Amino acid sequence: MDNALSPLIAEGLQSAGHSAIHIRDYNMQKATDLEVFARAADEDRILIFRYGFWHLVGFAQRRKAIRHSASARSKRPAVQLQLLLGAMPVMERPLSEGSIVVVEEKRIRVRRLPLAR
Repeated sequence: MDNALSPLIAEGLQSAGHSAIHIRDYNMQKATDLEVFARAADEDRILIFRYGFWHLVGFAQRRKAIRHSASARSKRPAVQLQLLLGAMPVMERPLSEGSIVVVEEKRIRVRRLPLAR
């Protein structure tokens, strides 16, 4: 989970039975994107991030990622966690097959990988 998301979200995912780790758990708050991507790839983790999208395409072409699209209401960790947990049934299969999933308050978008150029 990237540094822009609260560690409370990782804790909430852990409480729900998911193997979630926040980047702070690795003391990697100042790590570059490439270092974070490498760690996620080494551990075969799904990267959950809040900002950006297209700068992740190179990473995502080989991996899986969730982008949580934050609106004013969903900046609160409890709301973000609720959105992610609610989206789990929809996200599970596409992520296991290699996808980028964008979770928004009113919709979930799935982009299969590799993305067309």
